Amino acid sequence: AFTLTERFSGAFGFWGGIVVAALIVAVVGVLVEMVLLRRIYHAPELFQLLATFGLTLMVQDIVVLIWGPDDLLGRRAPGFRGAVDFFGQNIPSYDLFLIVLGPVVLGVLWLLFQRTRWGVLVRAATQDRDMVAALGVNQKWLFTSVFAVGVFLAALGGALQIPRDAVHHAMDLRIIVEVFVVVVIGGLGSIIGAFVAAVLVSELNAFGILIFPKISIILVFLVMAAVLIVRPWGLFGKPEAPARRTPGLTVNPWRPLTSNERIGALAALAAAAALPLVGGNYALTVGSEIAIYVIFAASLHFLMSVGGLASFGHAAYFGLGAYGIAFLAKMAGLPMIVSLLLGPLLGCLGAAVFGFFCVQLSGVYFAMLTLAFAQIVWSIAFQWVAVTGGDNGILGVWPEKWAAGPASFYWLSLAVSALCVVILRLIVFSPFGYALRATRDSPLRSEAIGINGKRMQWTAFVIAGTVAGIGGALFAYLKGSVFPDSLGISLSVDALVMVLLGGVETVSGAVIGAIVFKALNVWLVSQTDWSKLVLGGFVVLIVIAFPKGIVGTLEALLARWRPASPPSKSRLAGVEVAE
Repeated sequence: AFTLTERFSGAFGFWGGIVVAALIVAVVGVLVEMVLLRRIYHAPELFQLLATFGLTLMVQDIVVLIWGPDDLLGRRAPGFRGAVDFFGQNIPSYDLFLIVLGPVVLGVLWLLFQRTRWGVLVRAATQDRDMVAALGVNQKWLFTSVFAVGVFLAALGGALQIPRDAVHHAMDLRIIVEVFVVVVIGGLGSIIGAFVAAVLVSELNAFGILIFPKISIILVFLVMAAVLIVRPWGLFGKPEAPARRTPGLTVNPWRPLTSNERIGALAALAAAAALPLVGGNYALTVGSEIAIYVIFAASLHFLMSVGGLASFGHAAYFGLGAYGIAFLAKMAGLPMIVSLLLGPLLGCLGAAVFGFFCVQLSGVYFAMLTLAFAQIVWSIAFQWVAVTGGDNGILGVWPEKWAAGPASFYWLSLAVSALCVVILRLIVFSPFGYALRATRDSPLRSEAIGINGKRMQWTAFVIAGTVAGIGGALFAYLKGSVFPDSLGISLSVDALVMVLLGGVETVSGAVIGAIVFKALNVWLVSQTDWSKLVLGGFVVLIVIAFPKGIVGTLEALLARWRPASPPSKSRLAGVEVAE
């Protein structure tokens, strides 16, 4: 829209440029849906999330490549240059135009879905795709058209922003979280709910800083958390039928490692322990960071694969562990060993409190409530300057002399990482682990035999949060400081990428995913200015070509080459039976 209204204003005019820009982006969206998303509709929803995340990374660098990194100021809308006196306040006329446009768009959408044949088919397909397909309706093009309408409206909203706000490459991440909040508060499947929730969230953002200045940043997420706790399906949504599995996860049961796999794991650990003998200080620092991220990814992998719970706010407990170390080591002056033992308990406490409410929900509502709590914690860390230092962070959190050297800290991080992975595996194959998997696979059956599913999931949530806190504690010592970024959404998304990249259905997927993702990220940043473009392309390639993740794909290839064992035979009443 900026380009069309600035460079081609003679051809399209301002309003024509706005509409044409939205149409062009809608066409691009259709191409993305046909080339990328159609290939993964059969995959779990989390893989679709991963693909769109990779696409977002690519688009950010493409935008910088084409338009540059600087903010771009669009021209003012013709015909809306003045202001209107409204009870003594001057309201820009363009803002009044946008206020009126919102209900108009809502009305058009309502008519489109309620009074047209296309809308009837869309509503029918969302309820029963198989029946609609049996009636001869081409579902592919039906959902492509829905995607095109959604992309057009998103692009139109962005285009209409140029007279009000500067255009920059980070606009997507700034708004996407609040859009998630709007959809969840309104209720999935309700356009009217989305409209009402959008008005509510906008009013909270506009007036919250005047009425509640101390909690203005977290006000929206407090409202979302309250709505989900009281009405889990949103204000205008409808309760969903209980699913046999958590939506988006089809996890096969884990199995113990074979003797060859154990030998391979020990050999890999020994090779990693030998890194200080051949690597310099920079390599050891990167190695320590990778070991810490292995802990973080393994904790989320445990929660997702065994517990069937996909958290979008897992970084909250990683960051709480980091702040726990900062409070104990920097402010209380406790020794490093004591701080490492006690610091992660802050992550454990946060997981215990938040997990109690989160496990009452399932699916996307569970994921969004974890996101809400994570944003609440981030906002507290960002605004409580007297305790956390705000965006200035807490500095000077350095390890003691015995662990201060790069080699010493690397060995410490590697040992703690290996210990955490082993403990999580022991929990998986304990009676608790089997009960947790029973709850994941069949909540009704597990409840019928006396398993308290919510208590099992809450315990798993606490375990995962505590292990993530251990990773955050080491991270604080590695960086020598703690900032609110350790609690941010981007870090939670990184953890999801690591798990899905390695393979959520595999035993060691999180370990391999964390190593590959972090090593590739560090290497790309040092090699190219377009690291997000390359990394996003790599993520999209993995999702399309290797939907089972790196480890899952390798296991499938090995299974093809492994010779099949001949069936054993037994005789029963004179009948030969192949077992």
